[in-house]
Amino acid sequence: MSTIYPHLLEPLDLGFTTLKNRALMGSMHTGLEDKAKDFPKLAAYFAERARGGVGLMVTGGFAPNVEGWLSPFGSKLSKRSEVKRHLQVTQAVHDEGGKICLQILHAGRYGYSPLCVSASNIKSPISPFRPRALSTKGVYRTIKDYANSASLAQSAGYDGVEIMGSEGYFINQFLVTHTNNRTDEWGGSYENRMRLPVEIIKAVRAKVGSNFIIIYRLSMLDLIEQGSTWEEVVMLGKAIEAAGATIINTGVGWHEARVPTIATSVPRGAFAWISGRMKDHVSIPVVATNRINEPKVANDIIARGDADMISMARPFLADAEFINKAEAGSPESINTCIGCNQACLDHTFSGKRSTCLVNPRACYETELNYTQATAPKRVAVIGAGPAGLSAATVLADRGHQVDLFDKSNEIGGQFNIAKKIPGKEEFFETLRYFEHKIQETGVNLHLNEHASAEGLIDAKYDEVILAAGITPRALKIPGADRANVLSYIDVVAGEKPVGKRVAIIGAGGIGFDVAEFLSHQGASPSLNIESFNREWGVDKSYASRGACVYAQPTPSPREITMLQRTAGKMGKGLGKTTGWIHRAALKMKDVKMITGVQYHKIDDNGLHFTIQDGEPQLIECDTVVVCAGQESNIDLLQALEAADVTTHLIGGSKLAGELDAKRAIREGFELGASI
Repeated sequence: MSTIYPHLLEPLDLGFTTLKNRALMGSMHTGLEDKAKDFPKLAAYFAERARGGVGLMVTGGFAPNVEGWLSPFGSKLSKRSEVKRHLQVTQAVHDEGGKICLQILHAGRYGYSPLCVSASNIKSPISPFRPRALSTKGVYRTIKDYANSASLAQSAGYDGVEIMGSEGYFINQFLVTHTNNRTDEWGGSYENRMRLPVEIIKAVRAKVGSNFIIIYRLSMLDLIEQGSTWEEVVMLGKAIEAAGATIINTGVGWHEARVPTIATSVPRGAFAWISGRMKDHVSIPVVATNRINEPKVANDIIARGDADMISMARPFLADAEFINKAEAGSPESINTCIGCNQACLDHTFSGKRSTCLVNPRACYETELNYTQATAPKRVAVIGAGPAGLSAATVLADRGHQVDLFDKSNEIGGQFNIAKKIPGKEEFFETLRYFEHKIQETGVNLHLNEHASAEGLIDAKYDEVILAAGITPRALKIPGADRANVLSYIDVVAGEKPVGKRVAIIGAGGIGFDVAEFLSHQGASPSLNIESFNREWGVDKSYASRGACVYAQPTPSPREITMLQRTAGKMGKGLGKTTGWIHRAALKMKDVKMITGVQYHKIDDNGLHFTIQDGEPQLIECDTVVVCAGQESNIDLLQALEAADVTTHLIGGSKLAGELDAKRAIREGFELGASI
């Protein structure tokens, strides 16, 4: 056992079985669960993480019946005929010495299906279908369906099940008056409303016997106005233990809650305090979760008594070897989850297969592999941004001789801008990982060096990869050359002075980042739990229902107006699961947003514009920041191709319309694997 993280790596005795450490790989829906043909890929995905040392894993959610579907014909375990495909998963995990539980998840009113049901006929704000209120008989039948699904999971070789009672899904919908206005034995008093999860746990335990793990995902912080009180949460926790649960896992926030819970802007370990509070009331192990992405944070939470186990879901997407690396005492080699949601949750909620921005192999373990090169080549990579870093390190890992050039004095490219944005400090971790990877793989790094076509041709490289990034697109209106007109690079990287009144031209991801940067002062709330709670209205005293109070954001030090040419919703291209966070954060800072704009000129008075050919308007401002897109740097391409040098374009050099780190890194990985 590592002496650095003794608490995280200590075994956990559950009585009838022992977990080899305190790390739980939490449930994530990857999309591989939905089709029988994808189960070999799902098996490989879990096997790699079992091999990486995870103590216990939980699958994505499987519905106990068709009414509980997340989507039509999606993941479900309700029939004996569905068991066989799961045996591939459990066998693969057990062969690697791991343990795995199946999550039983009934979507309730969150289901994207006309068959969805709930406690009452109250539509969810995040799905299109109004649920049917489940009849009293239907509730009893559903309890049996949970027990049946657990029994089938046991037959499929799973070590246990997790009952999803959190995040606003079916069970949660029975617990609170926000979604339960029933008058039968499943509504009214809290004792009635909490009967559903208790009866489910009792039925499951009776069906599977004593030597089977039952995790209950308990919503400890609803973060909605009509959520549970702390006293109700404790009452349910005690009842769940008495009903036969083995472990209580912490759930934080309904999907419709207006508080970020797992995005990168949330401080590390921000919600461990609520797990610690529950631990005082039950005797079975309690799991802390949400935004725990490094072994020290996990170890410290257990050490101070806030939890018995730590759930880390996306960190195991980012690095399947997380636990092995922690045990080896080499945290610097961990590819850290940055909480971006771009390739995991955004994919899930868009019906795509999940993966990971910083690790494109996640969920592609059978398709994207880095075999040793049979004929090593000399390869030059131009540009040490995300695309160049991923390509160079994969190539070197495979045995190629790689020279990586960048005219800057540091690696990272556009990540060096992103890391300075409040709420995006995790980007420092990705650069730390790549710095380690460069050393580990033997990439020859050349900083402060401009690679010329002549030099590359004379060096006789077998192949050249152009990943030289982008140049900000210049604004072409009268006054664009004024001293008070700055690019986003001038503002964030160059730290040029910015006035008190600011107009931001362009409202893509970069425009929102610049607005975040300029609307904050002092320490970022993403680095301080108390500041985050105040900023977003999390009531740590739990005096209010759902621990939800009015937000008290720190005022912006500047008057900021964002403008975009296109009409319609601003920030439409932002991440599906994080865009609302950026819009809400700027709204709390009183940032003004104007769409459908035609720019005319900039003068001493400010920025002149019209909206859809309307009356001329003026924003009186001290500074104009231009975030109007980018252009690719491909000045080397023509000369290299003329000299018959095999040349590849990736990242911003290939497509610079809107910066996309997910695409850039994946292109680097895929190209690095193919040469």
